[in-house]
Amino acid sequence: MSAPARSAKAPLIYLTAGEPSGDQLGANLMQALKEATGGAVRFAGIGGERMQAEGLETLFPMSELALMGFEVVPRLPKLLRRIREAADDVRRRRPDALVTIDAQGFSKRIGMRLKGAPFPIIQYVAPTVWAWKPWRARAVSRYLTHLLTVFPFEAQFFDRYGLANTFVGHLAAERVGRTADGAGLRARLGIAADAPVLCTLPGSRRGEVRRHMSVFRETVILLQARFPDLVCIAPTVPAVADTVEAETKAWPVRVHVLRDPAAKYDGFAAATAALAASGTVTSETAFAGLPTIVMYRVNPVAAGLFRFVLKTRWLRFVSAVNLVLDREVLPEFLQYRCTPALLADAVARLIADPKARQEQLAGIAEAVQLLSVGGERPSRIAARTILDVIAQWRKSHGPR
Repeated sequence: MSAPARSAKAPLIYLTAGEPSGDQLGANLMQALKEATGGAVRFAGIGGERMQAEGLETLFPMSELALMGFEVVPRLPKLLRRIREAADDVRRRRPDALVTIDAQGFSKRIGMRLKGAPFPIIQYVAPTVWAWKPWRARAVSRYLTHLLTVFPFEAQFFDRYGLANTFVGHLAAERVGRTADGAGLRARLGIAADAPVLCTLPGSRRGEVRRHMSVFRETVILLQARFPDLVCIAPTVPAVADTVEAETKAWPVRVHVLRDPAAKYDGFAAATAALAASGTVTSETAFAGLPTIVMYRVNPVAAGLFRFVLKTRWLRFVSAVNLVLDREVLPEFLQYRCTPALLADAVARLIADPKARQEQLAGIAEAVQLLSVGGERPSRIAARTILDVIAQWRKSHGPR
């Protein structure tokens, strides 16, 4: 008996994102998939405002997943329920592919629940098993079909377990070739062309902002004593914009909170230096050519574990620039070293010392080359790879 004719419907791709950076990755990927298929693609899943703007109807608010560390504990029952709901929805829809984006805890649990499903499971942004628990690469390889990586060195950790993977480039590489109007933003905000401008980036999660804002405030106070005409620009995301705006009102300098995501890169171009919480944004400032100081604090309960991990050989650095170069180009001030005095000294050096700025920018340029693939947008490489995986799956597994 011959096989039934394959459905002529456009492929359905189920996407899950759990935090603002993943939402941006998902939105870029959706755009690229539309381009690659001439619009003949359908989407379902979980995402934020950016993915919804691209046509995704989210199963539940992405903000419910934007938790980390011990913030998860009091909301664990609801989070587990959402994981079950998401897995059930994927099974019901039977997509042509499931693409889980970053959000490693959520993505792992979804992937494990759907192990052996009749469709490929693709992870965009590799779990950081190379940094924290290298032996878990084996577990990941048991339920994933393909891995889209953002660091060129990650293949060595997954090749040994037979997990197919493709280096697509870092999220920040989406901006390669695009321009930003720093001078125009300064003019619109009434900032003098020669005024030192600090771009403040305390994080995209509420917990991060709560932990970091007092350190930022004290650092700015110290910097204002050295640079009386200092101005701060604070690009932010909707989830924490109100908190950032309320907290910065008490700062002793002018602070311009940029709520529009489209203005973020203009803010980078307008700034002299950045003080940034560790995360995707430190790669974005690197691709924007903005000298950056990296900081991060965890809550007191996790501090002991954090100190231990920092002593292990698996995690010498936390920022992408330093990781890919295996040396400290962006100065990192983590946990007990994350003090206003040390941060203010480091930022002041970038503002006042042209040699220090140029040395960092030279290192940044080297890292940018390693974090991108021939100047092509990562989302386009990722979209092509996903469509290829779907085609190979259909070829080897037959009609759905």
